Amino acid sequence: MNRAKRAAIVMAVIGVLILIALIFSLNSGQVRLSPSDVWQTLIGRGTAGEALILFDFRLPRIVISLLVGAGFAVSGCILQGTTRNALAEPGILGINAGAGLAVILYISFYPVQTVAPVYLLPAIALIGAGLTAAAIYLLAYQKQGDVSPSRLLIVGIAVAAGISAAMLVLTIRLDPAQYQFVSIWLAGSIWGSNWKFVTALLPWIVILIPAAFMKARVLNMFALGDLQATGLGTRVRKERIGLLAMAVGLAGACVAVGGGIAFVGLIGPHLARRLVGPQHQHALPASALIGALLLIVADTIARIALKSGEIPTGVVVAVIGAPYFLFLLARAKN
Repeated sequence: MNRAKRAAIVMAVIGVLILIALIFSLNSGQVRLSPSDVWQTLIGRGTAGEALILFDFRLPRIVISLLVGAGFAVSGCILQGTTRNALAEPGILGINAGAGLAVILYISFYPVQTVAPVYLLPAIALIGAGLTAAAIYLLAYQKQGDVSPSRLLIVGIAVAAGISAAMLVLTIRLDPAQYQFVSIWLAGSIWGSNWKFVTALLPWIVILIPAAFMKARVLNMFALGDLQATGLGTRVRKERIGLLAMAVGLAGACVAVGGGIAFVGLIGPHLARRLVGPQHQHALPASALIGALLLIVADTIARIALKSGEIPTGVVVAVIGAPYFLFLLARAKN
């Protein structure tokens, strides 16, 4: 079996798993709906209450989970490819923290209930993520014109720690209602669970993920090293900046809606490469599917784990991701 056929089979299986997770998620929650109730509601034969639960609460949250998971995973795959660093991920490198700081500053002064601020949130997050990524890149840049993968990781962790401290200072100054919202959001909560947030996030995902897929060949060149990539006709610096901008855009938009969810951009690409190989024409779409599957499963667990209320989705992802991150660190050390 050739690699392309195997990748197609793997992605088809993941797609089926996403469909199963979606059906289970639609049925699960504080108010349980049977599969027949869900089906009757989807075709317009359900009660008004069932339609409210399904279309106004669960379905937009599920769509956001799928989009955010795919966005974070593709962002992580791009970062790992451009930096040749297996541990690169928007959360670890501090990009999520930069986007979160910008959103917190915005939320501190303006409400997010109106339509206009909702659509501005991804742009605000992009500004914060972009400034943070630029600072990390400049601090990690070396005189010989290259960016060391290990140096980039260390600088990213340091910048993320500094931004987290700044966010802590800002949260102390918030009123109790804002503080509760921000603390839950920072833990990684799919808080924008209505169709306004779906339409705010969707253009970023629809534009940037296909654009990343079109750069799969360039990412394959980066895997050979900058000198070899240049020798094969790749404009390394220009392409790296463009790809980093895509990764930052995806991470920033996802943070604006999904909060500070980490590890999706780390786990998704790693599992994708194990399943379909290192070629990015297969790894990128597989990463998107795995990220979407991971987050919809994590969000479903977060909603049903407690009988009264729910836990942040980011906490569930961290329970899965933290041991995997330690495993990768142990492998890198060896």
